[in-house]
Amino acid sequence: MLERESLEILQEALGRLEAGFAALPRFAARELDVSAMRGVLELAALRMQDNYPYFHPLYAGQMLKPPHPVARAAYALATWINPNNHALDGGRASSAMEVEAVAEIARMMGFAQHLGHLTSGGTVANLEALWVSGRLAAEQGKTALVLCSEQAHYTHERISAVLGLKCETIAVDTRGRMDVAGLTRRIQQTDGDDSVTVVVTFGTTAVGAVDPLDEILRLQEGYGFRVHVDAAYGGYFPLTLGADEEAGSAARGIAAADSLVIDPHKHGLQPYGCGCVLFRDPAVGRFYKHDSPYTYFSSAELHLGEITLECSRAGAAAVALWSTQKLLPLERGGEFAGMLGDCRAAALDLYQRLDNGARFVTMAAPQLDIVCWAMQADTLEQSGARAREVFDAAAARDLHLALVRLPVRFFPELATEFGEAGMVTCLRSVLMKPEHRGWLPEIWQRLDAAADTVL
Repeated sequence: MLERESLEILQEALGRLEAGFAALPRFAARELDVSAMRGVLELAALRMQDNYPYFHPLYAGQMLKPPHPVARAAYALATWINPNNHALDGGRASSAMEVEAVAEIARMMGFAQHLGHLTSGGTVANLEALWVSGRLAAEQGKTALVLCSEQAHYTHERISAVLGLKCETIAVDTRGRMDVAGLTRRIQQTDGDDSVTVVVTFGTTAVGAVDPLDEILRLQEGYGFRVHVDAAYGGYFPLTLGADEEAGSAARGIAAADSLVIDPHKHGLQPYGCGCVLFRDPAVGRFYKHDSPYTYFSSAELHLGEITLECSRAGAAAVALWSTQKLLPLERGGEFAGMLGDCRAAALDLYQRLDNGARFVTMAAPQLDIVCWAMQADTLEQSGARAREVFDAAAARDLHLALVRLPVRFFPELATEFGEAGMVTCLRSVLMKPEHRGWLPEIWQRLDAAADTVL
């Protein structure tokens, strides 16, 4: 089940890499104790068995996606050099590959020009975007105010606290999307001392909701606030969304965002950690300006450390992303977009099966590839207890789901019976492997059996 074909390809690539250094005088590498290494790796393999099978289609729980074999192999290949993309001194080739890979993402997003780079993950990428918002506010002599939805990732409130920015949440509608009327009211209450950044989530972590970016951009025209799009999870879906869909309509506005975050280590098929931050206006690079007494001397070209907050960063992440995008270009109608389409089709299939039954309570149809549902019960407490029992019963059948607490009003049927106040524990499935589409009948059979056991 664990793919091994790429190991042979990696061996060939290592030979090609080594040939590039053939002119160097040979040296005696430190002798390896192969027997001891074998023992340690066998022990590590045994320890790693204590994991959920994230690579298997029957793992349909949290937002965990296996990297593509080419990404795994390219990452491993780079570690023989172990480049550091902070400066060209430590990662000349991998820095160039990062610039090319990031430019490809910017083109996918519709940015005519950009400043951007990879990060160790979405948290740091979002931190950099909000840090720039704070610097812009300070430059204007204003106080930075960050507005995000109640369903936005918790990292925005945490980052704002780290950066000393004010952060407030805006209510969401019954589908988990930012309420534009509530946002409008809050912006109307601001005064000239506030510099507002609105965080628009393109695919919330809990339910996969897409904030109405098109409406928020129309609001921006009248009030001039800054728009940051957190597309860490959903950022690749514009390649496959239809123009007539709500999420597709929001996607068309991404190119107008002031800043954007996307996580290639989610739907981009990359190993952890690989995030990306983009700014539409390259002039914000002035906030990163700094001097270093021991780097940036090897070339007059831009060193990525000159436009990042992180210092040492794995050049291997750039090599892996570059290689993946060479194999699977970021284009509508391509193989990569087809994989995303399969993920979404699997989510819609599961939603339809759940919606047609009497045991489950569904929220609105998924906008991306996350499905959430509650259990029918006489009370909210009983519904939550049944969800946890189904979670355990499914796991006993090797089907791994996730649990999530959501507002009752996300489920119209429960809200009608129990009122809109309060929270309910539900089941959640992130169907982010293309294989999930073909495995949906098997997934449903096991979920169906687990629910029968509980009910």
